[in-house]
Amino acid sequence: MRLAQTPFAVEGPPGQAALSHHLRRDSSAPLAVAYSGGGDSLALLLSVQAWAQTHGRQVIALHVDHRLQAASSAWADHCAAVAARLGVAFQHLVWTGPKPETGLPAAARAARHRLLAQAARDLGARVLLLGHTLDDVEESRLMRSQGASAPEPRTWAPSPAWPVGRGLFVLRPLLGERRAALRAYLSHQPHAWIEDPANENLAYARTRARVALAEGGVRDLPPPRQADIRALVAAAHIHPLGAVSWPRDVLAAQPDAIAVRALSIACLCAAGSVRPPRTTALARLLARMRTAEVFTATLAGARIEAGAQSVMIVREAGEAARGGLIEQALTPGPAQVWDGRFEIVTSRQGLRIRALAGLAAQLAPAEHRALAALPPSLRPTLPAVVDEAGQVACAVLQPMGGVEIRSLVTGRLRAAAGLVAQEPAA
Repeated sequence: MRLAQTPFAVEGPPGQAALSHHLRRDSSAPLAVAYSGGGDSLALLLSVQAWAQTHGRQVIALHVDHRLQAASSAWADHCAAVAARLGVAFQHLVWTGPKPETGLPAAARAARHRLLAQAARDLGARVLLLGHTLDDVEESRLMRSQGASAPEPRTWAPSPAWPVGRGLFVLRPLLGERRAALRAYLSHQPHAWIEDPANENLAYARTRARVALAEGGVRDLPPPRQADIRALVAAAHIHPLGAVSWPRDVLAAQPDAIAVRALSIACLCAAGSVRPPRTTALARLLARMRTAEVFTATLAGARIEAGAQSVMIVREAGEAARGGLIEQALTPGPAQVWDGRFEIVTSRQGLRIRALAGLAAQLAPAEHRALAALPPSLRPTLPAVVDEAGQVACAVLQPMGGVEIRSLVTGRLRAAAGLVAQEPAA
C-alpha cells in the first residue's frame, strides 16, 4: 500500500452545488458514500461530510474489499481509521467467492455496485455517492470508442444494480472536477489516501485509456443529450403494468443516438432485465421502424410490436423457454422481486408466483374482465399467485388478501431516463 499525504491548510470542499441540487436538506435518511481510500473517494467523503454537517444528515462510509490485492485488508483498516477520525460511520463490505478469469474489471464493478446497493438499502439510504470525475467520463468515452462496454458515468442516475438497487439513486457530485483539482484540494487536508497499483497496470483498458488521454488522446466524444432522452421518454405512454409505447412517427423522427438510447431503456425496464440490448441490434430495429414495415421482434427479453401507428414494448412471454419468468416461492416478510418487474409483499404462507400464461382460465370473473381490457401481449407475463390448494389469483388485476404487488417498470423507466431529479422522500 502506498499512501499519499500533503501538508494541512483549509479550502472549501468541491461538489457542494451538486449535493445541494440533488439531496434533500430535510431528510432523515443517511447518506451512503462509497469510500475506496483513493484520492477521489477521499475528496468525496470530505465533501459529503461538510455538506451533511451543515444540513444535519448522517454519513456512512461503505468500503468494498474485492480481495484482489494482497494489501486489501490493510486498505480497509486505513479507510476505517480515516472514517473514525472524521466521525463517520463505516462498513467493510467483502466480495467473496471465486473471481472470473476473464472480464474481471466488469465483474468487479458489478459486484461493487451490488454490495453497495444492498448495504445502502439496508441502512435506509436513498442515495449512494460515488467519486467519479471528469477524467473518468473521458476515459469511459474513449474506451467505448475502442469497442469496450464501459458505462457513461452520470451525475445523477438510478443504481445500476437491479433489482437490489431499486429505489436507490447514485450521485456523483465531483463529475465536473479534474483529478488534478481534487489532489490540489486534498493538499490542504491532513488525511492520507491510497494509490492503487492497479491504476498503473496496462493490462486494464481503463489504464490504457488514462495513458492515452494524458498523451493527448481524443476527448471530444459526446454522449446522447440526456435532456432529449428525458423528453422522449416523458412522451411515451407507460401502462401501469409495464407496457411502453410511442407513436411510431415520433420515435422514428428522433436522431439515432436518442431513439436507440430510449429504446434501450424501454426494453431493459419492460423486460425487467439487467443487461440492455446491443446497440447494433437496436440500430437495426430503428431502421425497420423508419419504413412502413409492420413487424414483431424480440430483444433481451423484451417484445417489440411495431404497428402501423405505434410501437409497443412489453415482456416477451417466450422468454420462459430461455430461463426467464421463473416460478418462485413467496415467503412472508420483506419484499421480494419477481422477474425484475414486480415487487411482492405477503403475510401469507404457502404461496408461489409464476407467469399467468396457461392459468388465465382459473381466474375469478372480475379478474377475467380486467384481463380482457389489457393489451393481449401483456397478459401472459403478468404475475399469477398460486396458493397451496392450487387456486390462482392475479393481484395486479384485483386486490388479494395478504398480498401486495406493485409494478416496478414505470419507476425504473422514469429514473433511467433522468425524470427523477432529486433524492426521493424517505
